[in-house]
Amino acid sequence: MDTNQLASSFAKLLEQRPFVRFWLARLFGTVANQMLMVALAWQMYDVTGSAWDLGLVGLFQFAPQLAMTLPAGHVVDRLHRGSIFAACMVAQSLAAMLLWFAISGQFATRELILGVSVIFGVARAFQLPAQQAITPLLVPQFLLVRAIALSTSSVQAAVICGPALGGVLYTFGPEVVYASGAVLLLLAFVLTLFVRYTHVPTHVANTLRSIFAGVSFVWAHKALLGAMSLDLFAVLLGGATALLPIYARDILQVGPVGLGLLRAAPAVGALLMSLALTRWPLQRKVGLRMLSCVAVFGVCMVVFGLSTNFVVSLAALAISGAADNVGVVIRLTLMQLETPDEMRGRVAAVNTIFIGASNQLGEFESGATAALFGPVGSVVLGGVGTLLVAVGWIWLFPALSKRDRMVRSS
Repeated sequence: MDTNQLASSFAKLLEQRPFVRFWLARLFGTVANQMLMVALAWQMYDVTGSAWDLGLVGLFQFAPQLAMTLPAGHVVDRLHRGSIFAACMVAQSLAAMLLWFAISGQFATRELILGVSVIFGVARAFQLPAQQAITPLLVPQFLLVRAIALSTSSVQAAVICGPALGGVLYTFGPEVVYASGAVLLLLAFVLTLFVRYTHVPTHVANTLRSIFAGVSFVWAHKALLGAMSLDLFAVLLGGATALLPIYARDILQVGPVGLGLLRAAPAVGALLMSLALTRWPLQRKVGLRMLSCVAVFGVCMVVFGLSTNFVVSLAALAISGAADNVGVVIRLTLMQLETPDEMRGRVAAVNTIFIGASNQLGEFESGATAALFGPVGSVVLGGVGTLLVAVGWIWLFPALSKRDRMVRSS
């Protein structure tokens, strides 16, 4: 496709007003989420000074998300996806307002923070499948790939700006972060109310078999199962997000602003990789490239764990984000290519479980191992574990390691 065709295609995409509104709503919602996660983690560490409690913040988000996601996928395939997303924005905005009132009234306790973490977990159980499944309904088929690319790039930009903005605002007090996050989530809610599309309810039986249909589908598609589980175990073992407040305050000594930069660094690398993949898309040996990038991710975590230099730590996190983005692109592309529309919500729910396990449960794992081995030992052991996973998946999932092109498997 030449430059004129690319420009014309992008202009046609921006003419799709329902997509643009939802794109902005998702952007505001993601920025708010990232800001709130920085404030929540830093405030918990301020209140308790405990690595274990930092891990519990992740666990209290993941446990309800795990319990609710499969039923949420079933609901997403039956009801209006925009309405579900809007309700999730309202719920999270109210949770942020509660935290603001708690700070103002000086009753922000460890237990309250954990309780609000549960609210965020339940809301995201419905939000993530809804937002993944709604985009194909907002644009013509010939614009779908470009719409997904634009959404992915903008989310990465939000993940960059959100933590940095949250860290800066936290210097004025956590209540400023919570109030700002609540406003952004309300804006996302209002924008979503104006997203119009033709909703055709899927006639799905209210049975356990229907609820678990997404699991059966992923299990039957081994390349997709391998890609999802590889990402899960890589981030579960190698992720260091929960320990970043410890690194920012005690090891690197860079404060809340530095924490925001550390949280944003992986997204910077991911955004740059996303732009590179737009210019030079993955075409051959996609399975082996995914496995290789997971190994690179593990090496980066070892470097980050051992580093006491802020610049080196930022670089390691940025490269880890770039490597992880390759896996994200491959996983989402396989999911879009191999999933029929009537199954999209339930398969997206399975993907959400994998994402939640790798992120929230990974935060608990980091906190627990840090309590046993210290933060440096936790991160280094996790990086080594990620390297072992990359090697093991070559044997466990030959359908993935032998995958050559990102096309629908026969």
